[in-house]
Amino acid sequence: MQALAWILRLLAILVLAWFAVKNSQVVTVHGLPDQSWQAPLVFVLLVAFVAGVVIGLLAWLPTVIRQRRAMSRLRRAAPPAASPPAAPEAPPALPVPPVDGHGV
Repeated sequence: MQALAWILRLLAILVLAWFAVKNSQVVTVHGLPDQSWQAPLVFVLLVAFVAGVVIGLLAWLPTVIRQRRAMSRLRRAAPPAASPPAAPEAPPALPVPPVDGHGV
């Protein structure tokens, strides 16, 4: 199973390297008026992807903080946990009927 994971990782790296080589042409990114920036297309895509991940994590952060506060508030308000209940006793064994000489 570990070998399969390494093969998939290697395959992903090869695909990303192939993508970077195929998209190495220089593109111009226009920003504010009279501003332009030239960089390889793969770099521009990487920057856009990382910016999207960062913006997504920052948008998710208030929800995480709110949930952690609610969990700590609930933990403080909950009564202390009681000891786990004892295991129930096994039912009494049923008597075994005697076997007659005929095997019935």
